[in-house]
Amino acid sequence: MSPFTGSAARTPGWEHLRVDLADGVATVTLARPAKLNALTFGAYADLRDLLAELSRERSVRALVLAGEGRGFCSGGDVDEIIGATLAMDTAQLLDFNRMTGQVVRAIRECPFPVIASLHGVAAGAGAVLALAADFRVADPTTRFAFLFTRVGLSGGDMGAAYLLPRVVGLGHATRLLMLGDPVRAPEAERIGLISELTEEGEADETSQRLAHRLAEGPALAHAQTKALLTAELDMPLAASVELDASTQALLMTGEDYAEFHAAFTEKRPPKWSGR
Repeated sequence: MSPFTGSAARTPGWEHLRVDLADGVATVTLARPAKLNALTFGAYADLRDLLAELSRERSVRALVLAGEGRGFCSGGDVDEIIGATLAMDTAQLLDFNRMTGQVVRAIRECPFPVIASLHGVAAGAGAVLALAADFRVADPTTRFAFLFTRVGLSGGDMGAAYLLPRVVGLGHATRLLMLGDPVRAPEAERIGLISELTEEGEADETSQRLAHRLAEGPALAHAQTKALLTAELDMPLAASVELDASTQALLMTGEDYAEFHAAFTEKRPPKWSGR
């Protein structure tokens, strides 16, 4: 995403999210614990706009997405979203569904790794937000549920039918999206839906350690790796290796590549600049 901005100032506060920035790590917390962090129209919009702002600023090198209270996110709020959508016309419904997809695209396309810190329920849209992250760090209480068919909608919501087969394979994805059955942490780890399984209550701490490790590393290399992983999902091999070659040639002109050589020669740790 381009770092160039117009005249609009940075958003001073976010009504539907809690945002903490420290040492290159953004921690974004869904903070409606009484509703199991159910998403509202405003929460979707805030996530979309926050990710765009952080992407332009280039000061964030890793982001942790977490949920306050007993779970990560129970999905869209039944009263505030599902009830409201029954009164919308087709154009309004299309705008809403496009916005939810924009959140997933923002997670996949932002130039820094996103870590979903998971405990308790990650259901519906909450499961897809976790799926869109680069890393899913979960404790044993975590249970995923892609519930869209349970409410009479397609299981392919918010890009789930694109992302899930690429993470767990078509067979598992078909079962999870078609039936909407919950998947608990041990099975989720077995099929590759979880990146790291922690002890109970330790997902947040483990996620922060991973985020700081990433933030201290070569940010431009991380950004380009993420971009290639997303871009090459649908490319033939010839196009992929050509894109890899172009990307490596550009990174070889960067400061971090030269810094590695200097650090190796001088027998010291590299000081990454992200350039």
